[in-house]
Amino acid sequence: MNDYQEKSRRAFDGQAADYDTGHFGDHARKLYGVLLSQVMQIPHAAVLDLGCGTGELLARFLEQAPKARCAGLDLSEGMLSVAREKLGDRAELVRGDAERLPFGDGVFDVVLCSDSFHHYPDPRAVLAEVSRVLSPGGVLLLGDCTAPGAVRGLMNLLLPLSREGDVRLYGRKELRGLLDAAGFHGGECRKIDATSLLAWGIR
Repeated sequence: MNDYQEKSRRAFDGQAADYDTGHFGDHARKLYGVLLSQVMQIPHAAVLDLGCGTGELLARFLEQAPKARCAGLDLSEGMLSVAREKLGDRAELVRGDAERLPFGDGVFDVVLCSDSFHHYPDPRAVLAEVSRVLSPGGVLLLGDCTAPGAVRGLMNLLLPLSREGDVRLYGRKELRGLLDAAGFHGGECRKIDATSLLAWGIR
């Protein structure tokens, strides 16, 4: 586990008990409805939530798709503890690293990534792993935070000082470039508003 990951683990362990209602989870909660509206429009028999946190996005998804097979992965055992209480045996919840996913090839129709991509030290490795675990034609749906260009540039200079493991805020073109380089096609990256992006790509 590298320094960024250790910072993320400690921060989210500390936030877990109040994440679903506290200000730390505000931006993630803002993305849930956007991602759910997208995932319900595509085949979703098997879904992985990457950086699943407290399992709230999976819980909301399962309200709409109770027969789906779901898995969630997170670095934070504190977050996963809350998720296990919430989801019980309705989802497979695993502590692990998004750069080395503990799942077989081609086993998911959809990978969700809500408000966690900016925490990944090696986004190319993460996207390669996402591509590996998606079935042919499977879809990555990614919602993440951003900022206007000048603000984003300043924040990216300061993020190494963050105690919460934030690595980089992406702009639309940069994120689209990462998806293209990882072999995703047929999708796009668009701004939801000044502080949020929605990206998707097809394996």
